[in-house]
Amino acid sequence: MADNSNYQGRGRFNDRNRPTHTPADVAGRLVPRDTEVESAVLGALMLEKDAFTQVCDLLRPESFYEPAHQKIYEAIQNLGAAQKPIDMLTVIDRLKVNGTLEDVGGAPYVVQLTSNVASAAHVEYHSRILAQKYLARELISFASEIENHAFDESNDVDDLLQEAETKIFDLSQRNVKKEVTQIDPVIDEALKQIEMASNRASGLSGLATGFTELDKITAGWQNSDLVIIAARPAMGKTAFVLSMAKNMAVNYNTPLAFFSLEMSEIQLVNRLLQNVAEIDGAKIKTGDFTPMEWSQMLSRSTALRGVPLYIDDTPSLSILELRTKARRLVREKGVKIIIIDYLQLMNASGMKFGSREQEVSMISRSLKHLAKELNIPIIALSQLNRSVESRTNDNKRPQLSDLRESGAIEQDADMVCFIHRPEYYLKSGEDAAGNDIRGKAEFIIAKHRSGAVGDVEMRFRGKYARFENWAPDYEGGGEGAFARRPSKFNDGELPGGDPLGGANDVAKMQTTGGAPANAGNENFLKGGEEYPF
Repeated sequence: MADNSNYQGRGRFNDRNRPTHTPADVAGRLVPRDTEVESAVLGALMLEKDAFTQVCDLLRPESFYEPAHQKIYEAIQNLGAAQKPIDMLTVIDRLKVNGTLEDVGGAPYVVQLTSNVASAAHVEYHSRILAQKYLARELISFASEIENHAFDESNDVDDLLQEAETKIFDLSQRNVKKEVTQIDPVIDEALKQIEMASNRASGLSGLATGFTELDKITAGWQNSDLVIIAARPAMGKTAFVLSMAKNMAVNYNTPLAFFSLEMSEIQLVNRLLQNVAEIDGAKIKTGDFTPMEWSQMLSRSTALRGVPLYIDDTPSLSILELRTKARRLVREKGVKIIIIDYLQLMNASGMKFGSREQEVSMISRSLKHLAKELNIPIIALSQLNRSVESRTNDNKRPQLSDLRESGAIEQDADMVCFIHRPEYYLKSGEDAAGNDIRGKAEFIIAKHRSGAVGDVEMRFRGKYARFENWAPDYEGGGEGAFARRPSKFNDGELPGGDPLGGANDVAKMQTTGGAPANAGNENFLKGGEEYPF
Protein backbone atom coordinates (compact mmCIF):
# COMPACT_ATOMS: atom_id res chain seq x y z
CA MET A 1 0.00 0.00 0.00
CA ALA A 2 1.17 3.47 -0.76
CA ASP A 3 2.69 5.72 1.85
CA ASN A 4 0.13 8.48 2.38
CA SER A 5 2.63 10.81 4.03
CA ASN A 6 4.23 11.81 0.76
CA TYR A 7 2.26 12.57 -2.37
CA GLN A 8 5.07 14.19 -4.38
CA GLY A 9 4.25 13.39 -7.96
CA ARG A 10 1.33 11.22 -6.83
CA GLY A 11 -2.03 11.98 -8.38
CA ARG A 12 -0.59 12.55 -11.87
CA PHE A 13 -0.68 9.86 -14.53
CA ASN A 14 2.80 8.68 -15.49
CA ASP A 15 1.72 7.16 -18.79
CA ARG A 16 1.39 9.49 -21.76
CA ASN A 17 -2.12 8.16 -22.39
CA ARG A 18 -3.35 9.21 -18.94
CA PRO A 19 -4.75 12.67 -18.15
CA THR A 20 -3.08 14.62 -15.37
CA HIS A 21 -4.82 15.64 -12.16
CA THR A 22 -3.36 17.98 -9.59
CA PRO A 23 -4.32 17.09 -6.00
CA ALA A 24 -6.39 19.59 -4.08
CA ASP A 25 -4.69 21.73 -1.48
CA VAL A 26 -6.66 22.55 1.66
CA ALA A 27 -4.98 24.92 4.12
CA GLY A 28 -1.57 23.88 2.80
CA ARG A 29 -2.33 20.15 3.21
CA LEU A 30 -3.23 17.50 0.64
CA VAL A 31 -6.59 15.85 1.09
CA PRO A 32 -6.69 12.11 1.98
CA ARG A 33 -6.52 9.79 -1.02
CA ASP A 34 -4.64 6.79 -2.33
CA THR A 35 -4.61 6.55 -6.12
CA GLU A 36 -2.59 3.31 -6.09
CA VAL A 37 -5.28 1.57 -4.04
CA GLU A 38 -7.89 3.02 -6.40
CA SER A 39 -6.05 1.46 -9.34
CA ALA A 40 -5.80 -1.86 -7.51
CA VAL A 41 -9.53 -1.93 -6.76
CA LEU A 42 -10.52 -1.11 -10.34
CA GLY A 43 -8.16 -3.74 -11.70
CA ALA A 44 -9.51 -6.35 -9.28
CA LEU A 45 -13.11 -5.57 -10.24
CA MET A 46 -12.26 -6.31 -13.89
CA LEU A 47 -10.43 -9.54 -13.04
CA GLU A 48 -12.85 -11.30 -10.69
CA LYS A 49 -16.46 -11.74 -11.82
CA ASP A 50 -17.94 -11.67 -8.29
CA ALA A 51 -15.77 -8.85 -6.95
CA PHE A 52 -18.30 -6.11 -7.67
CA THR A 53 -20.96 -7.75 -5.47
CA GLN A 54 -18.55 -7.52 -2.52
CA VAL A 55 -18.01 -3.77 -2.80
CA CYS A 56 -21.08 -2.32 -4.52
CA ASP A 57 -22.55 -1.17 -1.19
CA LEU A 58 -19.24 0.36 -0.07
CA LEU A 59 -18.24 2.41 -3.08
CA ARG A 60 -19.79 4.99 -5.37
CA PRO A 61 -18.07 6.88 -8.19
CA GLU A 62 -17.21 9.83 -5.94
CA SER A 63 -15.41 7.47 -3.55
CA PHE A 64 -12.51 7.64 -6.01
CA TYR A 65 -10.31 10.71 -5.95
CA GLU A 66 -9.08 10.64 -9.56
CA PRO A 67 -11.75 11.82 -12.04
CA ALA A 68 -10.67 9.13 -14.51
CA HIS A 69 -11.15 6.46 -11.85
CA GLN A 70 -14.60 7.86 -11.07
CA LYS A 71 -15.63 7.41 -14.72
CA ILE A 72 -14.22 3.88 -14.89
CA TYR A 73 -16.05 2.84 -11.72
CA GLU A 74 -19.25 4.43 -13.04
CA ALA A 75 -18.96 2.20 -16.12
CA ILE A 76 -18.41 -0.83 -13.87
CA GLN A 77 -21.44 0.20 -11.80
CA ASN A 78 -23.58 0.49 -14.95
CA LEU A 79 -22.61 -3.03 -15.98
CA GLY A 80 -23.29 -4.40 -12.51
CA ALA A 81 -26.72 -2.79 -12.37
CA ALA A 82 -27.56 -4.33 -15.76
CA GLN A 83 -26.25 -7.72 -14.55
CA LYS A 84 -23.75 -7.85 -17.38
CA PRO A 85 -20.22 -9.34 -17.18
CA ILE A 86 -17.54 -7.01 -15.83
CA ASP A 87 -14.13 -7.37 -17.44
CA MET A 88 -11.59 -5.32 -19.35
CA LEU A 89 -13.42 -5.56 -22.69
CA THR A 90 -16.94 -4.84 -21.37
CA VAL A 91 -15.69 -1.88 -19.35
CA ILE A 92 -13.94 -0.39 -22.39
CA ASP A 93 -17.12 -0.88 -24.42
CA ARG A 94 -19.23 0.76 -21.71
CA LEU A 95 -16.86 3.73 -21.55
CA LYS A 96 -17.33 4.15 -25.28
CA VAL A 97 -21.10 4.15 -24.84
CA ASN A 98 -20.79 6.71 -22.05
CA GLY A 99 -18.52 8.84 -24.24
CA THR A 100 -15.78 8.90 -21.60
CA LEU A 101 -13.17 6.46 -22.93
CA GLU A 102 -10.78 9.16 -24.06
CA ASP A 103 -11.30 11.08 -20.81
CA VAL A 104 -9.83 8.18 -18.82
CA GLY A 105 -6.77 7.77 -21.06
CA GLY A 106 -8.20 5.38 -23.62
CA ALA A 107 -8.19 1.59 -23.78
CA PRO A 108 -4.45 1.29 -22.95
CA TYR A 109 -4.97 2.68 -19.47
CA VAL A 110 -7.86 0.30 -18.73
CA VAL A 111 -5.67 -2.60 -19.86
CA GLN A 112 -2.86 -1.31 -17.64
CA LEU A 113 -5.15 -1.36 -14.57
CA THR A 114 -5.77 -5.09 -14.95
CA SER A 115 -2.16 -5.95 -15.72
CA ASN A 116 -0.95 -4.45 -12.42
CA VAL A 117 -3.17 -6.64 -10.21
CA ALA A 118 -2.42 -10.27 -9.43
CA SER A 119 -5.77 -11.16 -7.76
CA ALA A 120 -8.95 -9.76 -6.24
CA ALA A 121 -8.38 -11.42 -2.86
CA HIS A 122 -8.22 -8.14 -0.91
CA VAL A 123 -10.67 -6.05 -2.91
CA GLU A 124 -13.13 -5.58 -0.03
CA TYR A 125 -10.40 -4.50 2.39
CA HIS A 126 -8.98 -2.05 -0.15
CA SER A 127 -12.49 -0.73 -0.88
CA ARG A 128 -13.03 0.06 2.80
CA ILE A 129 -9.82 2.11 2.72
CA LEU A 130 -11.19 4.12 -0.20
CA ALA A 131 -14.55 4.57 1.56
CA GLN A 132 -12.80 5.92 4.66
CA LYS A 133 -10.69 8.36 2.65
CA TYR A 134 -13.76 9.55 0.78
CA LEU A 135 -15.55 10.13 4.09
CA ALA A 136 -12.54 12.09 5.34
CA ARG A 137 -12.62 14.27 2.20
CA GLU A 138 -16.34 14.88 2.69
CA LEU A 139 -15.79 15.94 6.30
CA ILE A 140 -12.97 18.29 5.29
CA SER A 141 -15.09 19.86 2.55
CA PHE A 142 -18.09 20.24 4.82
CA ALA A 143 -16.01 21.70 7.68
CA SER A 144 -14.53 24.25 5.30
CA GLU A 145 -18.00 25.17 4.04
CA ILE A 146 -19.39 25.59 7.56
CA GLU A 147 -16.36 27.68 8.52
CA ASN A 148 -16.97 30.04 5.60
CA HIS A 149 -20.65 30.37 6.48
CA ALA A 150 -19.81 31.00 10.13
CA PHE A 151 -17.59 33.93 9.16
CA ASP A 152 -20.52 35.43 7.24
CA GLU A 153 -22.48 37.35 9.91
CA SER A 154 -25.58 37.45 7.72
CA ASN A 155 -26.11 33.73 8.35
CA ASP A 156 -28.22 32.56 11.28
CA VAL A 157 -26.10 30.48 13.67
CA ASP A 158 -29.02 28.27 14.68
CA ASP A 159 -29.60 27.38 11.04
CA LEU A 160 -25.91 26.58 10.65
CA LEU A 161 -26.00 24.28 13.67
CA GLN A 162 -29.00 22.44 12.30
CA GLU A 163 -27.39 22.16 8.89
CA ALA A 164 -24.19 20.84 10.46
CA GLU A 165 -26.00 18.22 12.54
CA THR A 166 -28.05 17.06 9.57
CA LYS A 167 -25.01 16.81 7.29
CA ILE A 168 -22.95 14.90 9.85
CA PHE A 169 -25.83 12.49 10.39
CA ASP A 170 -26.22 11.99 6.63
CA LEU A 171 -22.53 11.22 6.29
CA SER A 172 -22.56 8.75 9.16
CA GLN A 173 -25.68 6.95 7.87
CA ARG A 174 -24.36 6.81 4.32
CA ASN A 175 -21.23 5.01 5.42
CA VAL A 176 -22.71 2.66 8.02
CA LYS A 177 -23.71 -0.68 6.59
CA LYS A 178 -25.61 -3.10 8.80
CA GLU A 179 -24.30 -6.62 8.57
CA VAL A 180 -26.59 -9.63 8.30
CA THR A 181 -27.42 -11.39 11.55
CA GLN A 182 -27.66 -15.11 12.19
CA ILE A 183 -31.13 -15.89 13.48
CA ASP A 184 -30.26 -17.26 16.97
CA PRO A 185 -29.68 -13.93 18.77
CA VAL A 186 -32.79 -12.51 17.09
CA ILE A 187 -34.86 -15.40 18.46
CA ASP A 188 -33.47 -14.74 21.94
CA GLU A 189 -34.40 -11.05 21.70
CA ALA A 190 -37.90 -11.87 20.44
CA LEU A 191 -38.50 -14.33 23.30
CA LYS A 192 -37.22 -11.75 25.77
CA GLN A 193 -39.71 -9.17 24.50
CA ILE A 194 -42.56 -11.69 24.62
CA GLU A 195 -41.67 -12.55 28.22
CA MET A 196 -41.58 -8.85 29.16
CA ALA A 197 -45.01 -8.33 27.58
CA SER A 198 -46.45 -11.29 29.49
CA ASN A 199 -45.18 -9.84 32.78
CA ARG A 200 -46.87 -6.49 32.21
CA ALA A 201 -50.15 -6.03 34.04
CA SER A 202 -51.70 -4.47 30.94
CA GLY A 203 -50.60 -7.34 28.68
CA LEU A 204 -49.48 -4.81 26.06
CA SER A 205 -46.22 -5.09 24.14
CA GLY A 206 -46.35 -1.44 23.00
CA LEU A 207 -47.33 1.94 24.37
CA ALA A 208 -50.79 2.15 25.90
CA THR A 209 -53.11 4.82 24.48
CA GLY A 210 -55.79 4.79 27.18
CA PHE A 211 -58.37 3.66 24.61
CA THR A 212 -58.95 0.15 25.89
CA GLU A 213 -60.54 -1.47 22.84
CA LEU A 214 -57.93 0.06 20.54
CA ASP A 215 -55.14 -1.25 22.76
CA LYS A 216 -56.66 -4.73 22.64
CA ILE A 217 -56.37 -4.81 18.84
CA THR A 218 -52.94 -3.19 18.54
CA ALA A 219 -51.36 -4.31 21.85
CA GLY A 220 -50.32 -0.67 22.07
CA TRP A 221 -48.39 1.40 19.55
CA GLN A 222 -45.36 -0.64 18.53
CA ASN A 223 -41.78 0.57 18.21
CA SER A 224 -40.57 1.42 14.68
CA ASP A 225 -44.16 1.57 13.35
CA LEU A 226 -45.44 4.41 11.19
CA VAL A 227 -49.14 4.90 11.95
CA ILE A 228 -51.24 7.09 9.66
CA ILE A 229 -54.50 8.44 11.11
CA ALA A 230 -56.58 10.04 8.37
CA ALA A 231 -59.96 11.76 8.16
CA ARG A 232 -61.86 14.49 6.42
CA PRO A 233 -61.89 17.95 8.04
CA ALA A 234 -64.16 18.29 11.12
CA MET A 235 -63.93 14.59 11.99
CA GLY A 236 -61.72 15.34 15.01
CA LYS A 237 -58.23 14.13 14.04
CA THR A 238 -56.48 16.65 16.27
CA ALA A 239 -58.96 16.11 19.10
CA PHE A 240 -58.25 12.38 18.96
CA VAL A 241 -54.46 12.64 19.11
CA LEU A 242 -54.68 15.29 21.84
CA SER A 243 -56.92 13.03 23.90
CA MET A 244 -54.45 10.23 23.31
CA ALA A 245 -51.45 12.45 24.12
CA LYS A 246 -53.12 13.49 27.40
CA ASN A 247 -53.75 9.84 28.28
CA MET A 248 -50.18 8.80 27.54
CA ALA A 249 -48.38 11.75 29.14
CA VAL A 250 -50.62 12.18 32.21
CA ASN A 251 -51.97 8.70 32.91
CA TYR A 252 -48.93 6.65 31.88
CA ASN A 253 -46.10 9.21 32.14
CA THR A 254 -44.98 8.36 28.60
CA PRO A 255 -42.58 11.00 27.17
CA LEU A 256 -44.19 12.30 24.00
CA ALA A 257 -43.40 14.91 21.33
CA PHE A 258 -46.19 16.68 19.45
CA PHE A 259 -45.26 18.49 16.21
CA SER A 260 -48.14 20.83 15.34
CA LEU A 261 -47.81 22.32 11.85
CA GLU A 262 -51.38 23.61 11.76
CA MET A 263 -52.01 25.10 15.21
CA SER A 264 -49.82 27.29 17.41
CA GLU A 265 -48.64 25.96 20.74
CA ILE A 266 -51.09 28.27 22.57
CA GLN A 267 -54.01 26.99 20.49
CA LEU A 268 -52.90 23.44 21.13
CA VAL A 269 -52.66 23.93 24.90
CA ASN A 270 -56.05 25.66 24.89
CA ARG A 271 -57.48 22.53 23.28
CA LEU A 272 -55.81 20.41 25.95
CA LEU A 273 -57.25 22.61 28.72
CA GLN A 274 -60.67 22.38 27.09
CA ASN A 275 -60.23 18.62 27.06
CA VAL A 276 -59.17 18.04 30.65
CA ALA A 277 -61.23 20.76 32.32
CA GLU A 278 -64.42 19.92 30.41
CA ILE A 279 -65.18 23.56 29.64
CA ASP A 280 -66.80 24.67 26.40
CA GLY A 281 -64.23 25.69 23.78
CA ALA A 282 -66.10 28.92 23.08
CA LYS A 283 -65.55 30.01 26.67
CA ILE A 284 -61.88 29.11 26.45
CA LYS A 285 -61.54 31.62 23.60
CA THR A 286 -63.37 34.45 25.34
CA GLY A 287 -62.36 33.74 28.93
CA ASP A 288 -65.97 34.32 29.96
CA PHE A 289 -65.87 31.97 32.97
CA THR A 290 -68.04 31.78 36.03
CA PRO A 291 -66.20 31.51 39.37
CA MET A 292 -67.01 27.81 39.41
CA GLU A 293 -65.51 27.36 35.94
CA TRP A 294 -62.34 29.24 36.93
CA SER A 295 -61.97 26.96 39.93
CA GLN A 296 -62.55 23.94 37.74
CA MET A 297 -60.01 25.15 35.18
CA LEU A 298 -57.30 25.92 37.74
CA SER A 299 -57.73 22.69 39.67
CA ARG A 300 -57.72 20.38 36.67
CA SER A 301 -55.02 22.18 34.72
CA THR A 302 -52.50 21.31 37.43
CA ALA A 303 -52.57 17.72 36.17
CA LEU A 304 -50.88 18.91 32.96
CA ARG A 305 -47.98 20.58 34.73
CA GLY A 306 -44.71 18.70 34.76
CA VAL A 307 -45.85 15.96 32.37
CA PRO A 308 -43.35 14.78 29.71
CA LEU A 309 -45.24 16.34 26.79
CA TYR A 310 -43.11 18.42 24.39
CA ILE A 311 -44.70 20.70 21.76
CA ASP A 312 -43.15 22.11 18.59
CA ASP A 313 -45.28 24.41 16.42
CA THR A 314 -42.78 25.14 13.62
CA PRO A 315 -44.85 25.85 10.48
CA SER A 316 -44.05 24.04 7.23
CA LEU A 317 -41.62 21.75 9.03
CA SER A 318 -39.18 19.99 6.70
CA ILE A 319 -38.34 16.33 7.03
CA LEU A 320 -34.71 17.26 7.72
CA GLU A 321 -35.72 19.59 10.57
CA LEU A 322 -38.01 16.92 12.00
CA ARG A 323 -35.27 14.32 11.94
CA THR A 324 -32.82 16.64 13.69
CA LYS A 325 -35.31 17.62 16.39
CA ALA A 326 -36.63 14.09 16.85
CA ARG A 327 -33.17 12.62 17.37
CA ARG A 328 -32.42 15.31 19.96
CA LEU A 329 -35.72 14.73 21.80
CA VAL A 330 -35.16 10.98 21.94
CA ARG A 331 -31.59 11.44 23.12
CA GLU A 332 -32.13 14.23 25.65
CA LYS A 333 -35.76 13.84 26.77
CA GLY A 334 -36.27 10.10 26.35
CA VAL A 335 -39.26 10.65 24.03
CA LYS A 336 -40.95 7.34 23.20
CA ILE A 337 -43.51 8.43 20.61
CA ILE A 338 -43.89 11.28 18.11
CA ILE A 339 -47.15 12.75 16.81
CA ILE A 340 -47.27 14.93 13.67
CA ASP A 341 -50.27 17.11 12.82
CA TYR A 342 -50.32 16.77 9.86
CA LEU A 343 -48.32 15.06 7.10
CA GLN A 344 -49.43 17.14 4.10
CA LEU A 345 -48.19 20.35 5.77
CA MET A 346 -44.61 19.04 5.83
CA ASN A 347 -42.13 19.64 3.05
CA ALA A 348 -38.94 18.09 1.75
CA SER A 349 -36.90 21.28 1.39
CA GLY A 350 -33.62 21.04 -0.44
CA MET A 351 -34.96 18.36 -2.79
CA LYS A 352 -36.57 18.76 -6.20
CA PHE A 353 -39.68 16.84 -7.23
CA GLY A 354 -41.73 16.67 -10.36
CA SER A 355 -45.00 16.82 -8.43
CA ARG A 356 -46.45 17.27 -4.97
CA GLU A 357 -47.34 13.58 -4.98
CA GLN A 358 -43.65 12.67 -5.31
CA GLU A 359 -42.79 15.02 -2.45
CA VAL A 360 -45.45 13.49 -0.17
CA SER A 361 -44.12 10.04 -1.10
CA MET A 362 -40.63 11.10 -0.04
CA ILE A 363 -41.99 12.50 3.25
CA SER A 364 -43.93 9.35 4.14
CA ARG A 365 -40.96 7.15 3.26
CA SER A 366 -38.68 9.34 5.38
CA LEU A 367 -41.07 9.12 8.34
CA LYS A 368 -40.97 5.33 8.15
CA HIS A 369 -37.17 5.38 8.04
CA LEU A 370 -37.12 7.75 11.04
CA ALA A 371 -39.44 5.51 13.06
CA LYS A 372 -37.18 2.56 12.34
CA GLU A 373 -34.00 4.48 13.08
CA LEU A 374 -35.23 5.84 16.43
CA ASN A 375 -37.12 2.61 17.23
CA ILE A 376 -40.23 4.47 18.36
CA PRO A 377 -43.76 4.71 16.92
CA ILE A 378 -44.55 7.78 14.83
CA ILE A 379 -48.18 8.84 14.50
CA ALA A 380 -48.85 11.09 11.51
CA LEU A 381 -52.20 12.66 10.77
CA SER A 382 -53.27 12.89 7.14
CA GLN A 383 -56.03 14.45 5.11
CA LEU A 384 -58.43 12.47 2.95
CA ASN A 385 -59.39 13.65 -0.52
CA ARG A 386 -62.86 14.92 -1.42
CA SER A 387 -64.03 11.66 -2.97
CA VAL A 388 -65.61 10.84 0.40
CA GLU A 389 -68.02 13.75 0.05
CA SER A 390 -69.20 12.65 -3.40
CA ARG A 391 -70.55 9.34 -2.08
CA THR A 392 -74.03 8.86 -0.67
CA ASN A 393 -74.67 9.49 3.03
CA ASP A 394 -74.82 5.78 3.83
CA ASN A 395 -71.44 5.24 2.19
CA LYS A 396 -69.29 8.00 3.71
CA ARG A 397 -66.97 5.62 5.55
CA PRO A 398 -63.40 6.36 4.38
CA GLN A 399 -61.32 3.79 2.57
CA LEU A 400 -57.67 3.40 1.63
CA SER A 401 -58.17 4.86 -1.84
CA ASP A 402 -59.28 8.13 -0.20
CA LEU A 403 -55.78 8.93 1.10
CA ARG A 404 -54.83 12.30 -0.29
CA GLU A 405 -51.99 13.00 -2.74
CA SER A 406 -50.09 9.75 -2.56
CA GLY A 407 -50.62 6.00 -2.66
CA ALA A 408 -47.15 5.74 -1.11
CA ILE A 409 -48.64 6.70 2.27
CA GLU A 410 -50.57 3.43 2.33
CA GLN A 411 -47.50 1.52 1.18
CA ASP A 412 -45.08 3.02 3.73
CA ALA A 413 -47.37 2.89 6.77
CA ASP A 414 -47.49 -0.08 9.11
CA MET A 415 -51.00 0.95 10.10
CA VAL A 416 -53.58 3.12 8.35
CA CYS A 417 -56.53 4.22 10.49
CA PHE A 418 -59.52 6.44 9.82
CA ILE A 419 -61.78 8.49 12.06
CA HIS A 420 -65.43 8.58 11.04
CA ARG A 421 -68.35 10.24 12.80
CA PRO A 422 -71.61 9.21 11.12
CA GLU A 423 -73.64 11.91 12.90
CA TYR A 424 -71.72 14.54 10.89
CA TYR A 425 -73.49 13.32 7.76
CA LEU A 426 -76.74 12.01 9.31
CA LYS A 427 -78.13 15.15 10.89
CA SER A 428 -81.11 13.27 12.31
CA GLY A 429 -78.84 11.66 14.89
CA GLU A 430 -80.06 8.18 13.92
CA ASP A 431 -78.77 5.59 11.51
CA ALA A 432 -80.88 3.63 9.01
CA ALA A 433 -81.85 1.16 11.74
CA GLY A 434 -83.00 3.92 14.06
CA ASN A 435 -80.05 3.64 16.44
CA ASP A 436 -78.90 6.76 18.30
CA ILE A 437 -75.54 7.79 16.83
CA ARG A 438 -75.15 11.12 18.63
CA GLY A 439 -71.57 11.39 19.86
CA LYS A 440 -70.58 8.11 18.26
CA ALA A 441 -67.18 7.93 16.56
CA GLU A 442 -65.62 5.04 14.69
CA PHE A 443 -61.87 4.45 14.74
CA ILE A 444 -61.33 2.28 11.68
CA ILE A 445 -58.15 0.21 11.38
CA ALA A 446 -58.00 -0.36 7.62
CA LYS A 447 -54.43 -1.65 7.36
CA HIS A 448 -52.42 -3.41 10.04
CA ARG A 449 -49.18 -4.96 8.86
CA SER A 450 -48.64 -7.04 11.99
CA GLY A 451 -52.14 -7.54 13.35
CA ALA A 452 -55.87 -7.49 12.87
CA VAL A 453 -58.01 -4.84 11.24
CA GLY A 454 -61.36 -3.75 12.58
CA ASP A 455 -63.46 -0.94 14.04
CA VAL A 456 -63.31 0.56 17.52
CA GLU A 457 -66.31 2.49 18.82
CA MET A 458 -65.54 5.67 20.74
CA ARG A 459 -67.44 8.61 22.09
CA PHE A 460 -66.72 12.10 20.81
CA ARG A 461 -67.62 15.10 22.97
CA GLY A 462 -67.18 17.98 20.55
CA LYS A 463 -67.80 20.70 23.12
CA TYR A 464 -64.66 19.54 24.94
CA ALA A 465 -62.67 18.39 21.85
CA ARG A 466 -62.41 15.04 23.56
CA PHE A 467 -62.51 11.36 22.60
CA GLU A 468 -63.38 8.75 25.23
CA ASN A 469 -63.86 5.03 25.50
CA TRP A 470 -67.31 3.98 24.38
CA ALA A 471 -69.72 3.34 27.25
CA PRO A 472 -73.03 1.86 26.09
CA ASP A 473 -74.86 3.05 29.21
CA TYR A 474 -73.67 6.65 28.87
CA GLU A 475 -76.64 8.92 29.49
CA GLY A 476 -77.52 11.96 27.46
CA GLY A 477 -76.08 11.21 24.00
CA GLY A 478 -73.25 13.03 22.28
CA GLU A 479 -72.97 16.38 24.07
CA GLY A 480 -75.61 15.51 26.65
CA ALA A 481 -75.71 15.39 30.41
CA PHE A 482 -72.68 15.04 32.63
CA ALA A 483 -74.25 12.23 34.65
CA ARG A 484 -73.10 8.68 33.89
CA ARG A 485 -74.25 5.44 35.36
CA PRO A 486 -71.51 3.39 37.05
CA SER A 487 -69.82 0.96 34.69
CA LYS A 488 -66.59 -0.93 34.28
CA PHE A 489 -65.22 2.08 32.39
CA ASN A 490 -65.48 4.43 35.35
CA ASP A 491 -65.07 2.26 38.39
CA GLY A 492 -61.30 1.81 38.06
CA GLU A 493 -61.35 -1.80 36.87
CA LEU A 494 -59.64 -1.08 33.55
CA PRO A 495 -56.19 0.47 33.07
CA GLY A 496 -55.89 4.04 31.94
CA GLY A 497 -58.31 5.62 34.40
CA ASP A 498 -58.64 9.39 34.16
CA PRO A 499 -56.95 11.04 37.17
CA LEU A 500 -58.44 14.41 36.34
CA GLY A 501 -61.61 13.88 38.23
CA GLY A 502 -64.81 13.09 36.37
CA ALA A 503 -68.22 14.29 35.48
CA ASN A 504 -69.52 13.69 38.98
CA ASP A 505 -67.37 16.55 40.31
CA VAL A 506 -68.70 18.82 37.59
CA ALA A 507 -72.24 17.84 38.47
CA LYS A 508 -71.53 18.77 42.09
CA MET A 509 -70.27 22.17 40.94
CA GLN A 510 -73.45 22.76 39.00
CA THR A 511 -75.69 21.91 41.91
CA THR A 512 -73.71 23.79 44.53
CA GLY A 513 -72.92 26.82 42.36
CA GLY A 514 -69.24 26.73 43.20
CA ALA A 515 -66.18 24.54 43.57
CA PRO A 516 -66.72 21.05 45.01
CA ALA A 517 -66.11 20.61 48.68
CA ASN A 518 -62.92 18.66 48.08
CA ALA A 519 -61.40 21.15 45.63
CA GLY A 520 -58.71 22.09 48.13
CA ASN A 521 -57.83 18.52 48.90
CA GLU A 522 -54.57 17.36 47.34
CA ASN A 523 -56.32 14.20 46.24
CA PHE A 524 -59.09 16.07 44.47
CA LEU A 525 -57.64 15.49 41.01
CA LYS A 526 -57.18 11.82 41.68
CA GLY A 527 -60.61 11.33 43.19
CA GLY A 528 -64.08 11.07 41.75
CA GLU A 529 -64.83 8.65 38.96
CA GLU A 530 -62.07 7.33 36.75
CA TYR A 531 -63.06 7.49 33.11
CA PRO A 532 -60.33 6.77 30.58
CA PHE A 533 -60.48 8.83 27.42
